[in-house]
Amino acid sequence: MPPKPASGATPNVPRKIQPRKKQPVLLEERLKRLFASLCAQIEGGHFTNAVKTCNKSEWSLLRLHPADTDALQTKLFLLLQTEQYDTALSLIAETTSGDGPDYTFEEAYAMYRLHREEEAAAALGKIKGSVKDHRGVLHLEAQLNYRQGSYQTSLDLYNELLETAEPQSEEYSDILTNLTASQKHLDFINTAFLHALDALPSSIASTIETSPPPSVQPTVHLGSPSAFLTQQSLYDSAITNEVKEVRMKRVPKGVIPGVTPAPDPERWLKKSERSSFGSSGRKRRGAGGATQGVVLENTPAQGHSGKASGGGGSSHTKGKKKK
Repeated sequence: MPPKPASGATPNVPRKIQPRKKQPVLLEERLKRLFASLCAQIEGGHFTNAVKTCNKSEWSLLRLHPADTDALQTKLFLLLQTEQYDTALSLIAETTSGDGPDYTFEEAYAMYRLHREEEAAAALGKIKGSVKDHRGVLHLEAQLNYRQGSYQTSLDLYNELLETAEPQSEEYSDILTNLTASQKHLDFINTAFLHALDALPSSIASTIETSPPPSVQPTVHLGSPSAFLTQQSLYDSAITNEVKEVRMKRVPKGVIPGVTPAPDPERWLKKSERSSFGSSGRKRRGAGGATQGVVLENTPAQGHSGKASGGGGSSHTKGKKKK
């Protein structure tokens, strides 16, 4: 038998290890980590994740430090890079104050991308009154004038930018491309259009010069029921007159739509059920009967001639000798 344990000894019971309490991370350390992650995301081109780092997550920069101008500037840059122009304008409206940073240039760029040219021009006018020799402002002003059709002003601005740009830089090549486009539009308006008119025959040129300008199509107001019915009838007629295009992927090889004859509509029926079944056989039987009738007419004549020849030679027939 095993020896009994001593009465004074305590059994070996495993002790529970209590987890150590994590010390809270200081605010400065959190901001440092978030800024490091943000820089890595921007350098890698992960702009959508960088926007989340700026604002959406629980540990975001703007929640930890809402008044951080660097974080606001970075988020605004990321919104413009991801083409969220309405959100960028909302952020500018929320953060713009008298003592805060000025985001008028970013506001003008967002309005330009949203095709709000008049508001973008007004914002650029404010910047030009306070800031001089701003290359970004000159670029945006040149693009805005090009879109509005002021090609001469756009050309002058691009020439000014080209003189101060480095020849081997990416900016230089972009300016040169935009300058060439402005020059081509300006040449077409000033000279190429007139040369094209001179190259036309005199009859066509005189017709173009004497013809009135195109009239504006009347707009139909759908306030009354008759106008609505007229619009509906026009829509229905357009639908009925629409030509259905043939999908070339479903056309068999070697078949040309509109040229190749259509297939037989009875090709799926049995031959005995087709309308053309038996017609060719009856024609053959009729032709054969006519041929047999001709043969029958010639047969008696041949027999008659044979009988006459036979009669002529009856004296030569053999018979029994008379005793």
